[in-house]
Amino acid sequence: MPAPSKKLKLRPVLVENPFHSRAHLAGATNPRDVVAMMNVRESAITTMAARGVLDAAQVAAATRFRALWEAIGGKGAGAIDYGKEHVDGGKARDPITERQANAGKELAKCRELLGVRLYGLVSAVCGEGYALTEIFAGKRERLTAADMLRMGLDDLAELWRLATRR
Repeated sequence: MPAPSKKLKLRPVLVENPFHSRAHLAGATNPRDVVAMMNVRESAITTMAARGVLDAAQVAAATRFRALWEAIGGKGAGAIDYGKEHVDGGKARDPITERQANAGKELAKCRELLGVRLYGLVSAVCGEGYALTEIFAGKRERLTAADMLRMGLDDLAELWRLATRR
């Protein structure tokens, strides 16, 4: 049996039941929410949310940013080898899909809103999955970065109408 991973810390959380039927009354046989186990060390965002550092709107903004980041393939669209021959009548792959183009436009709006430095911090933590301890050495820098990250996620939540303005 393999040794347990140090990156694994499970915690029970209440999530929406995917099998809940609105056609029937909610009860013991048809619950609206169920308990599921979540790895709180899966990413820096889940760790910060589990510690109560981020609120629900900030987590939703980080999740949406991560989905957009992953849609464009992380650092952007990859290079295409135009010299490669397509055999057996195969079609050439589109260099970029519509989904990737839309994600790129949305991330460009994020970069315009946040600025270069704050966008770099949000993309490193939310997109690439770095922890603040991996980016910053000192405690003061980490605390400042956590404050800046929360401000950036608040701005993104407001942009995407995920939360009302405080």
